[in-house]
Amino acid sequence: MQQANTEPKRISLLGSTGSIGVQSLDVIRRLGYRAEILVAKSNIKLLEQQAREFSPSMVVIENADCYPALKAALADTSIRVEAGPTAVTAAAMHPATVLNAIVGIAGLRPTVAALQAGNPVALANKESLVTGGKLVMDLAEKKGVPLYPIDSEHSAIWQCLGAGKRDQLSKIILTGSGGPFFGMTAEQLSEVTVEQALRHPNWAMGAKITIDSATLMNKGLEFIEAMWLFDLYPDQIEVLINRESVIHSAVEFQDGSVIAQLGVPDMRGAIQYALTYPDHLPLEGKRLSLADYGTLTFARPDTDTFLCLKTCMETARQGGLAPTVVNGANEQAVALFLDGKLPFIGIGELVTGAMRSVKTVDTCTLDAIEEADAMAREYVQIHMEHYARRDR
Repeated sequence: MQQANTEPKRISLLGSTGSIGVQSLDVIRRLGYRAEILVAKSNIKLLEQQAREFSPSMVVIENADCYPALKAALADTSIRVEAGPTAVTAAAMHPATVLNAIVGIAGLRPTVAALQAGNPVALANKESLVTGGKLVMDLAEKKGVPLYPIDSEHSAIWQCLGAGKRDQLSKIILTGSGGPFFGMTAEQLSEVTVEQALRHPNWAMGAKITIDSATLMNKGLEFIEAMWLFDLYPDQIEVLINRESVIHSAVEFQDGSVIAQLGVPDMRGAIQYALTYPDHLPLEGKRLSLADYGTLTFARPDTDTFLCLKTCMETARQGGLAPTVVNGANEQAVALFLDGKLPFIGIGELVTGAMRSVKTVDTCTLDAIEEADAMAREYVQIHMEHYARRDR
């Protein structure tokens, strides 16, 4: 808890109504921190509930169409209400620690804005680094602003690196559960439904990231994110499936020593560590019992069947805006799959096709990144017709 006679840490929470956002508020509540600003996409009802409990100075709803209803709902409070993408970016510049839990490339501009304002960033929005890694990391270094990872895997790597000297690192071991379709063939994946893809075996997450876990795209995005966060070459990253999601990731040093971070599948630990670093403060919840698990299982990922991971690893080696292209193609393809307009197997095929076909400039600016993202989405929209014809 907060020490006596100190100001509570102020947090601007972007994406407060999503899975990470809700868990972050639980951590903020337990730590006694102040939720200074709350930002949500369109969930008016939940945002109003959060605003009434945490009394932020301001709330922002990204979907401007939701502004009148939110404004009316909070009319009896002194909470300032803003709306639209520009307001989201402005919120990230307010003096506070910015916890960015926005889903997708929409989180990039707020991350950049927060760093430009000199705000520490606790980053759950992996797309900020996947699409704008060089831009973000260069800006963080220039401003001297800390960037704290919230993904459980990157938090684990961050913690494990403290066990040795950085220049004696051999590689990192990036773990993943393998998702709900581990061991399936491409033929079996062609019959997968949305309902099946949303049943993750270990983690409770939002729809988009759950689908990314099912395709192993999430692990591919984390591969790219890890390169930027920890200044690694692709060959220094090994992806390993740990079905139980107990080993969150590990690092190997030059002498062969492997240091791993273990815990139950609960994002609150990674969230809290990002907000309280370097302290490991008390956290209520289930504790890991290895005896209860009995056995932990490991396997290499099947990158020939799960094309998204293979494609992300290839774009990591290409560099430039290639990762932006695969991210944009994936965001569009996942949305189509969730709407029932694209088969599950089509996600990986379209992501791979976009990587091979969409040509971009070799400039890492916000405008160039967003242009590459738009071209990737257009590619998916055009080529999804192939799947519609196939079903006739």
